[in-house]
Amino acid sequence: MTFGIETPGKIIAVHLNYASRIAQRGRTPEFASYFLKPASSLAATGSTVERPAGTELLAFEGEIALVIGEPARWVSPEDGWNHVAAVTAVNDFGLYDLRAADKGSNVRNKGGDGYTPIGPKAISTAGIDQDQWRVRTWVNGELAQDDTSDTLKFSFGQLVADLSQHMTLQTGDVILTGTPAGSSVVLPGDVVEVEVDAPQAPGAPTTGRLVTTVTQGSRAFGDFGNQPEVNDMQRIEAWGSEAQHAEAVAAGRANPLDSADAAGSTSETASPLTDEIRELLDGVAVATVSAALRKRGYVDIFIDGVYPNHEGDRILGTAKTLRFVPFRPDLFKEYAGGFNAQKRAFDTVEPGEVLVVEARGLNSTGTVGDVLALRAQVRGAAGIVTDGGVRDFAAVQDFNIPVFSQGAHPSVLGRRHVPWETDVTIACGGAAVQPGDIIMGDRDGVLVIPPFLLEEVARDAAKQELEDAWVADQVANGAAVDGLFPMNAEWRARYEAEQAARG
Repeated sequence: MTFGIETPGKIIAVHLNYASRIAQRGRTPEFASYFLKPASSLAATGSTVERPAGTELLAFEGEIALVIGEPARWVSPEDGWNHVAAVTAVNDFGLYDLRAADKGSNVRNKGGDGYTPIGPKAISTAGIDQDQWRVRTWVNGELAQDDTSDTLKFSFGQLVADLSQHMTLQTGDVILTGTPAGSSVVLPGDVVEVEVDAPQAPGAPTTGRLVTTVTQGSRAFGDFGNQPEVNDMQRIEAWGSEAQHAEAVAAGRANPLDSADAAGSTSETASPLTDEIRELLDGVAVATVSAALRKRGYVDIFIDGVYPNHEGDRILGTAKTLRFVPFRPDLFKEYAGGFNAQKRAFDTVEPGEVLVVEARGLNSTGTVGDVLALRAQVRGAAGIVTDGGVRDFAAVQDFNIPVFSQGAHPSVLGRRHVPWETDVTIACGGAAVQPGDIIMGDRDGVLVIPPFLLEEVARDAAKQELEDAWVADQVANGAAVDGLFPMNAEWRARYEAEQAARG
């Protein structure tokens, strides 16, 4: 290795770890997940990294790298840090254009030659705590990343312990511990520098700056393997956020998005509501899902004040949005006639979509009537949610389509609203709703699930629903709730034993 250590037998990288990056990505892992990088991807400071021909999204990720000293096998999290001999800087380059080809393994998009520059110096961990480290990254001299190891979700010791459950970590093996927020795309000619230091430790030791220059490749990938593939969501994630991408476009550093509403639209992509997800959520209460969302920091996801028009109705689908603005005679005259936004929404809703209507929480006017509700039902909509009123309420109740609203009101369009626009981000019942969000409702109410959280929330909620049902059985059989709800260690062990016995 370039800083006086033999070439590692293993290079193991963590997907998500820093709180800042987790917040940026919008998904919170329960445990660390990993991928391997080949030794052939290693490079020294002062090297170049090539952006292959026909690609656009080569991204840097400044990280702290752990170098294993004493081999580790089945060690505890408390002891894991003792097996780290040194710390150094690393840049975990990745090519988003090939991310779809790897399905999480990162073989091609992060395994290229020069994609793991490391060094230039290693710092001994002797006398330095695992929470005392800092990583910073500069692009063309401007600071892009600045974070510290005390913000990690999974500490260095926990990473070593976790990995040592599955494999022996040998002397010289390297663990890349995750990147903080600020990772973004670099272009040919850009210079990226990464430095790791321990500013509070005696002598404030530092690795020095790991310098890498991006170059442009001239050789395209052959047609005998996966070709580069870029979509708008990848562009946004690679650049870091939609705002950062927009700034890069304005500066001439990035290609514009292909679609006008890439962040929210799912019209050209497969629905995240797969058969597996629907099966997981079948019978799961909205209250249980809300608890799973709360654990991930999502507490303002309720469409407040709406109730189903049939007792027992459930609703699950992707959002199609309609927005009303406050009534004004001139605006109503110009925008309410003809094929207005309201009619467009109901005439273009797709099977499985839920029409979500922003009516500013006004229950003193109708927003949906029998004809429009019937049109949505005929088109296969999964339901209608409005934070306003419903006219022709009895007729709408006779339809099969679930409708969640604030109740009945006989007024026609034009009392309080002007139909304004469709397929935009709206506020319904106090919740932000984007086209493509997941809408779920039952007698307790309606909530909004961001699509990227759907799978992990569905699995978490389904698991919790089973536990809650078991707890309810114990209470029905006379058990007290103290220690049972939530389960203490004794009750947890009993529950897990019964589940294991059932296979």
